[in-house]
Amino acid sequence: MATKPTTQKGATIKSIAKLSVGTLIMMNIVAVVSLRGLPAEAEYGMSSAFYYLFAALVFLIPVSLVAAELAAMFPYQQGGMFRWIGEAFGRKLGFLGIWLQWVESTIWYPTVLTFGAVSLAFIGMDHVADSHLAANKLYTLVVVLAIYWIATLISLKGLKSVGKVSKIGGMVGTVIPAILLVICGVIYLCMGGHSEMNFHGDFIPDFTNFDNIVLAASIFLFYAGMEMSGVHVREVNNPTVNYPKAVFAGAIITVLIFVLGTYALGVIIPAKDINLVQSLLVGFDNYFKAFHMNWFTPVIAIALAFGVLAGVLTWVAGPSKGVFAVGQAGYLPPFFQKTNKAGVQKNILLVQGLAVTLLSLLFVVMPSVQSFYQILSQLTVLLYLIAYLLMFSAAIYLRYNMKNAKRPFRIGSKGNWLMWLVGGVGFLGSLLAFVLSFFPPGQIAMGSTTVWYVVLFGGVILFVGLPFIILAFRKPSWVDPKSEFVPFHWQTDPASQAQLKAAQEAFEAQEGISGSTSTVAVPASSTDKSDTTDKS
Repeated sequence: MATKPTTQKGATIKSIAKLSVGTLIMMNIVAVVSLRGLPAEAEYGMSSAFYYLFAALVFLIPVSLVAAELAAMFPYQQGGMFRWIGEAFGRKLGFLGIWLQWVESTIWYPTVLTFGAVSLAFIGMDHVADSHLAANKLYTLVVVLAIYWIATLISLKGLKSVGKVSKIGGMVGTVIPAILLVICGVIYLCMGGHSEMNFHGDFIPDFTNFDNIVLAASIFLFYAGMEMSGVHVREVNNPTVNYPKAVFAGAIITVLIFVLGTYALGVIIPAKDINLVQSLLVGFDNYFKAFHMNWFTPVIAIALAFGVLAGVLTWVAGPSKGVFAVGQAGYLPPFFQKTNKAGVQKNILLVQGLAVTLLSLLFVVMPSVQSFYQILSQLTVLLYLIAYLLMFSAAIYLRYNMKNAKRPFRIGSKGNWLMWLVGGVGFLGSLLAFVLSFFPPGQIAMGSTTVWYVVLFGGVILFVGLPFIILAFRKPSWVDPKSEFVPFHWQTDPASQAQLKAAQEAFEAQEGISGSTSTVAVPASSTDKSDTTDKS
């Protein structure tokens, strides 16, 4: 009978709850897809498909491919983006990557929860009154905070609870409403309904209108998050096969939902009447009125709100878990390493909740719910894209610095040209969206542009600088003795190499892998780095 896998210290590896491929696909879809983004693109009519396809080619597909290779390359090492970027560029930039992924998700919560609040506002039968309620800043603030803290309480119960809610919420609140929206559009047109979208319009957008390009840059946020499941790679059976499978399936479904859903919304709402926050619910309501099913609007509103809860749960459980694992390795003070009885990172979740609460108070100074929604969305895009720029660069760099490492999933069977193409396109696409995201969109009344630029430039400087300040005060006592964080490959001291090899053997024993060659790899040549044991 096989013995239980152990670490170098002889401690038995804890049994890890496994996620099925179906659950991981649904978690990816829920994490990436949010129907709240459809109104922003429906304004462009037929050309909206161009933006979706362009962003998929230069961002979603590169992210999916690169994340699949990196996650499969390090199947038994924790850390997600910290691991991937840190293996290439050292601890500081690795910590910056996982920090930004966590921070941007924290900033993102109020925006997606604003959509949840709007959904709940439409559970009444007087939709004129519902619309006024949805535009009320005080109402939105209260509901945003209520939903977020409910999600946090559920997350504190552990991954098993999160997985169940995410899977059900993804179906009820995202996939089913998306399919229903498309079906409504088809039936409406077949019944002879008038289309507000000109299907003879241009597929290629008007690039002479700079405002169109600026607002469309936010589409990159719609596709962000496909790599997020990398922090769960140790909780997937046979991750070298099942993780890429889940990523690709999720990517295909994501593109279809966005393109078809946007067209269906454009059919029922004139472009001039589109509101970034309310139009999805208004679109459903218009369809149900045409079908004499007004009573169904509250049902879909509740379903969408539940989908928001599932999406928030997925993200609360993801980036916070990644930064927690990194923190245990000595990158965060002991306060942030505290867990509850379920092993959940309670203090990180509580600090995250405090940040969400403070950010939500921006409702008070912004001229409208819509302007609040847009400015936080843009800040989220900016921070996340910095992490993606580092990730793409790391994937290319590791092709040379760890050229002999085992890659169960590899972009291109021979040579590095395809990685240069995929990673390069992803890098340039992310860089373009990053620059454009600093400009305020002309279609939305943002009030004072001073607030816009202060929040964006100030936010980027603050949140990029904070991890370096934390590391400047880092102490050896921050390392949790119980941490099983696997060393980086460039840590060439004998102790680190022995721990790395022991972790690999334990993982292979746990997964039933036999006869595999070692994936422990030193840099491609001893002259590549002079500080391979210190790489700060």
